[in-house]
Amino acid sequence: MAPSAMSRGKDNWIASLSEAQPVSYWLEDPGKPAAEPALTSAETCDLLVVGGGYSGLWTALNAKERDPRRDVVLLEGREVGWAASGRNGGFCAASLTHGLPNGLARWPDEIHKLQELGRRNLDEMEAAVARHGIDCDFERTGEIDVATETYQAWELRDWHRELQRKGLADGIEFLDADAVREQVNSPTFEAGLWDRRGVAMLHPAKLAWGLKNACLKLGVRVYEHTPALTLKSYGAGMAVRTPYGAVRARKVALGTNIFPSLLRRVRSYTVPVYDYALMTEPLTADQLASIGWKNRQGLGDSANQFHYFRLSADNRVLWGGYDAIYPYGGRVRAEYDDRPETYAKLAGHFFTCFPQLEGIRFTHAWGGAIDTCSRFSAFFGTAHQGRVAYAAGYTGLGVGATRFGADVMLDLLDGERTERTALEMVRKKPLPFPPEPFAWTGIALTKWSLARADAHGGRRNLWLRTMDRLGLGFDS
Repeated sequence: MAPSAMSRGKDNWIASLSEAQPVSYWLEDPGKPAAEPALTSAETCDLLVVGGGYSGLWTALNAKERDPRRDVVLLEGREVGWAASGRNGGFCAASLTHGLPNGLARWPDEIHKLQELGRRNLDEMEAAVARHGIDCDFERTGEIDVATETYQAWELRDWHRELQRKGLADGIEFLDADAVREQVNSPTFEAGLWDRRGVAMLHPAKLAWGLKNACLKLGVRVYEHTPALTLKSYGAGMAVRTPYGAVRARKVALGTNIFPSLLRRVRSYTVPVYDYALMTEPLTADQLASIGWKNRQGLGDSANQFHYFRLSADNRVLWGGYDAIYPYGGRVRAEYDDRPETYAKLAGHFFTCFPQLEGIRFTHAWGGAIDTCSRFSAFFGTAHQGRVAYAAGYTGLGVGATRFGADVMLDLLDGERTERTALEMVRKKPLPFPPEPFAWTGIALTKWSLARADAHGGRRNLWLRTMDRLGLGFDS
């Protein structure tokens, strides 16, 4: 591309952001329900759930479905679904391990069981959405992992062959360049791996609001704008203090994820990674025809610094990823939710992928924190003699896996040995992150190395190879 053309292209990319609102498209939905009142008294219950995202909502709902007589209270510091549960891409994967490659590398002896449990969890989630009448645009369309470089195409083909050898390729199809562009037409696509049944698309905020409504109908007492301040033993149970009240409970489930855990010893296992996304205006019929996408799959590219993209129910394109920003000290702050320099970068990448959509505008641009752990997938545990359970570290693939994590927490609180609690993945924890400045330095070096690998045919340097051997990493 000539310099003048490149300059014009960049100007057009920037202009596409001129009307973008710095808020999550999902959370602006007119169907957003009113918040429940804050807790202003003393309550008692059998189970207290802390956190009104997917993790807490599924825990409360599944607890009532297991035992309708169980008295359940849920506390949310702001409003249900306002954080990661209302800001994600709406990809709901069956994978419990942040993808099959990560699961196979870490738990090779359990991977078939983990895959089975993941498929069952997604099926049960789909059934729960139907059973409770949750209108969240649930579409079981699958996902295509696309190669945008020749070396990535070869890696996808080799990976598919390995999955076939290990009996893990059911429902997964390799697509060459012509086949993948027949599905979604981008000049950058060189191959793809289509997981036909393992991923669903949905409206993430509507899922959270629907789960809240289902909980209320089953008798869960939900209090919003009620942060949990302290957690202490109280007789045979636990006590949680809030700004205007308190809750005494026999058992407590913590679903606070990226926010500082009420259990101090858990905090070093996660760091916040800020992820960003754009949403276009609705595509016209001609624009949609120019890119195909008739089967409405979710897509993600194969780079270390990857993009994820999908169609909404009204045919907007959500385009996110690439930058993964770790703030020094691991602080979670509202000012990090908006990052214009990343939006400009994402817009340029979008029009490189879909040049036929030049002239389209972005209506929303937003960001938010993901709870990342060093093994990229959730970890679990208990405290206070089994009266408190927690799950965290979903690393961006929690839309589906949080339901599984909710069942793990309930199993642990009930003292039951199940096929879930017997898993090595559940029994063992990842390595914690080191204190500052070592965490920031290590993460910065890893990010630099990942970008360098993308620019050099995927070749991983000594730092990344060492991290691989230690089972450590940084991802969003």
